[in-house]
Amino acid sequence: MAAKRRRVSSPLALAVLAQLAEGPMHPYEIAAMLRSRGKEHSIKLNYGSLYTVVDNLAKHGLIEAVEARREGRRPERTVYRLTEAGQAELDDWMTELLSAPVKEYPQFEAALSLLPVLGPDQVLDSLRQRVSILEKTIDDERAQLTGLLTVLPRLVLLETEYSLRMREAELDWVRGLVGELEEGSLPGLAEWRNWHRTGDMPTSLAELSEAAVAEAMSSGTSQPGDQPATAPAGKPATERSGKPADGPGEEPPG
Repeated sequence: MAAKRRRVSSPLALAVLAQLAEGPMHPYEIAAMLRSRGKEHSIKLNYGSLYTVVDNLAKHGLIEAVEARREGRRPERTVYRLTEAGQAELDDWMTELLSAPVKEYPQFEAALSLLPVLGPDQVLDSLRQRVSILEKTIDDERAQLTGLLTVLPRLVLLETEYSLRMREAELDWVRGLVGELEEGSLPGLAEWRNWHRTGDMPTSLAELSEAAVAEAMSSGTSQPGDQPATAPAGKPATERSGKPADGPGEEPPG
């Protein structure tokens, strides 16, 4: 399901609206409240971006200035409140995010989708490193959550709990993949290893790639002059080093 197009769409804008739902505040106060609840671990927060977001929300009528407040010798600060339109936007936005899963593009998932460009041994070493880092991160997040729960209710820490559970699930899955690589039980492992040893792409993969290119060409989805993404079956798709060979007319990566 496609996300609704919003006038101000950053997660920080959502956090500002949610914070102002508790009452009028100036931007510095909003930031302090978010940090006190550990929200910077889930929402990227810096003061430059915060003031830009506040200005944009005000420009679109989702929040409005109500007074300028001075505390001691500090500079005067503008206090904002949520407008009726801002409350409606907050309710609609939160409902959408909670109810409708959307496709996101994590960097790890992107790397997994392109995994065969590296040799099995290099992948195994990298995944072992990931396991070690995940174990440390999970220990740190557990300690952080335990500490926060001593001063804050679970209701305002659910995102930290969710993040921890997601990391635990990832660690479990990566450990399983590492085990398959170590045991040699991953389907296609021998062909994958041979590809990086000899430069000969597995026949099944080459044929599949050719079929996909042919289908794209016949359906008109390719542009004139496009080159097949892979070498023809039977021809090496990589150099002897295992690195992909440059095809004719290919542009360097951007």
